[in-house]
Order: sequence, then structure tokens, then C-alpha cells
Amino acid sequence: MAAELCAPILYPEQATFERNDSYWSDELPSPDAALTRDLEVDVAIVGGGYTGLSTAYYLASLPSAPRVVVLEAVRCGNGASGRNGAMVLNLKIASAQPRLSSRLYALTVENTRRIRALSAALNFDCELELAGAMTTLRDEAQAREAVSEVEEWRRLGLPLEFWSRAKTTAALGTKAYTAGVFDPNAGQVHPGKLVGLWKAAAVKMGAEIYEGTPVHHILEGRVHVLSTTTGHEIRARHLVLATNAYTSKLGYLRRAVAPITNYVAVTNPLALTDLQELGWTSRIPFNDTRREVYYAGCTRTGRIHFGGGRVDYEFNNGIRPPADRKLRISSLHEEFARVFPSLKELSFQRSWFGFVDVSLDQQPGVGRAGKYGNVYYGLGYSGEGVNLSSVFGRIIADLVDGRAHLWEWLPLLNRRFIPVPNEPLRWPFIQGDLAIGRLFEH
Repeated sequence: MAAELCAPILYPEQATFERNDSYWSDELPSPDAALTRDLEVDVAIVGGGYTGLSTAYYLASLPSAPRVVVLEAVRCGNGASGRNGAMVLNLKIASAQPRLSSRLYALTVENTRRIRALSAALNFDCELELAGAMTTLRDEAQAREAVSEVEEWRRLGLPLEFWSRAKTTAALGTKAYTAGVFDPNAGQVHPGKLVGLWKAAAVKMGAEIYEGTPVHHILEGRVHVLSTTTGHEIRARHLVLATNAYTSKLGYLRRAVAPITNYVAVTNPLALTDLQELGWTSRIPFNDTRREVYYAGCTRTGRIHFGGGRVDYEFNNGIRPPADRKLRISSLHEEFARVFPSLKELSFQRSWFGFVDVSLDQQPGVGRAGKYGNVYYGLGYSGEGVNLSSVFGRIIADLVDGRAHLWEWLPLLNRRFIPVPNEPLRWPFIQGDLAIGRLFEH
């Protein structure tokens, strides 16, 4: 126990930032210059992904016009925002309060409408498509259970639909699944272009963005002092941690989440005739129900992207290129061939990895912390942050602006994360948890 409590001292974490080489990264916005001078600002945001950029946009849009700065270690979208599976999902949290479940779901549905409106206002196409998304079921037992679950979700106000084997096969072009649960308000997006949308929106409203500017130390206070590797400092009355899987590297929320390595790959473009032959002209994205989930989608240009499967965790929240990358991508292709047997000879044109900030109950949290209550965060998305991250961006802006009362109804606000053990117990705990999950799913 003493070793666990002393873990941050005994096992100091190393911050490393590998460059995003995903397919989506080709469409990331051009990076801005690094910080070259000291600054005094109202709000400093660390992290240039969806959470950080949307927070900057909403803060800069306030009538009080605070001075907002985003500090990004590499380039905007270098983390999970530029590497994910492109699915735009809605919150589905069961609650004893029926109105709360429907309100949570509606919050994320409304956010997709906000993204679409912002895209239209800026004439910035992020390839947002809201034609629905599917959760696929692997066997009859899951299908029977899903029938009653969908009935309950509909009673709670969520318009989910149970789809039979025939309907699921016709929509997805695969016979690999027994049935599916369809969310008509979900969809997909181009992750790199969505980063570009939020960055363009934040800049248009007056936010300042500095890239290639890692923050290596934070002196917390009524006025925070952020030291960067460029040799310059930022003084800020409010600090926003939009660093997700990298958050513990700055000494915060170490036990809230663990950085889990996930893998994604993409094919060369398929012609429309190929998609027609496959039977996936709907291009509805989908994911299965496994704990180490597989997920798939198809871009406007006909590229199939396929991700998930076996994940990895490195000792002491390690964030660096995984040693088993080739093995994991090979296993990913095996599942791809199982789902789409007619495409088994189709190779992946490109593959990549990224780090997901996973909480023990796989539920996210947003809130404020720090001795003076002027540190804000949103994290724990556990692989479902493409939509929710910008909801959190809006909430954080309201918290900074003194309007926390607007979100008192939200159970994710200032929630207590189930603590993940510190090292040296964290690594065996996570490995054991993953092993048990794999045992029950095979």
C-alpha cells in the first residue's frame, strides 16, 4: 500500500509524443507556430483535440470575450481526435429516472446538430453523416437479450431499433452477426476534418493556438503558471486539461483513467460496384458488443476502416509505439476477413495506433478541481468521445463562466471516478482484468 501511495514519486511518468500517422492525419489542419513569448491570459487550455478546441470555441464566443490560449504539444489532432474510428455516438446511460436517460441521449443528439450547423456556418465540410449506426450482436442469446433491452430503452425515450439478422445483413453486407441494435441519430464523420472544423471555429472567435508547444510543468495557484519546452511561460486564471490519455503526465487525475492502446487500419478505396456487390451501400458504421470492441465504417471515397480488437497497456501509463503493433494489425485483418470473407484478399493500405483514456466503469467525467477550483477537465471517454468531447467543451466553458448551475442535473459532472490502482499494482491489475474479460468472451 505504501508503494502504491508513493507511486508518483517512485515511478515518475515520462511524456512522449509520437506523431500521428493515421489516414485521417492527411486532412488535419496545417499547424500553427509554437509559442515564442510569455503570455498572460484568462484561460489556458492544454491539448488541441476535440475537447480543447471546442472548449476554446465556446469560451471565445462568450460575451465577456476572455483571452483564450490553446497549447498543443505536437499539432492539433495528434492524439485520439485524429486517430479514432470515426463513429458519432450518443449517450445511452440507463437510469432509475426515465427522464434522465432521455435527457442524456438528447444532449448528445442535439450536439450533433450543433456540429452540423457549425459546419454549414463556416462552409467547412467535415463529412458528418447522421444516417445512423449499428451495434451488432454475435449470437442468439445476445439477440434475445437485446429485444428486451431495446423495449426498455424505448420506454425511457430512446428511439433505438432492434434489427433482425436479415435486416442487419442487408444493411451491413455481412452475415457475421445474428442481429443488431440501430440508433437512427448516430452516424460518422471524418475525424481529421472534424479537428479542422473545431480549430477554424475557435480561431474565428479569437482563440489563440500554439502548436509544437508541450507543457512540461504546471505551478497551480489562483493564477497558474504553465512552463513550456519552448522556454516560455503562460500565466492563466483558469486551466483546462484537455489531454485525455496524457493527463497524468502533468500530474493530474492519475487514478481516473488508464491509457489503453487501440489499433485501426484502412483499405484502398472500393468502387461503388464493389460496395454494391458486398451489400454495404448504406455505409452504416457499426461496432460489436465485445469488451475489446471491433468497429468498422466506410468513407465517402469507399475506403473501409476497421479497428479495435485486442488492446495493450504499458507499465506506468506508458505512451510510446507498441512493440506488438504488427501482431495486432495482423489479428485485426483476421477479424476483418471473418466479417467480410469476400474481401479476405484485400490488404490494409495503412494502419495506426492511438491511446484511449479508459475509466474502470468506462464512463466519462467532466468537472472542476484544484485547490482554488480553477482547474477544469473532461476525460474518460473510453472510446466514445467523438461526439461527447465537444459536449464537454461546452460544459467546461459554462463552468469557467460561472454557470455551473446549468449542469447540476448531469450525473457526469464532478463525478467520482473509480480509482485505478497506482503502479506497481496497476499493470497486473489491468492485465488480469483484460485476461478475465477475454476468458469469458471465448
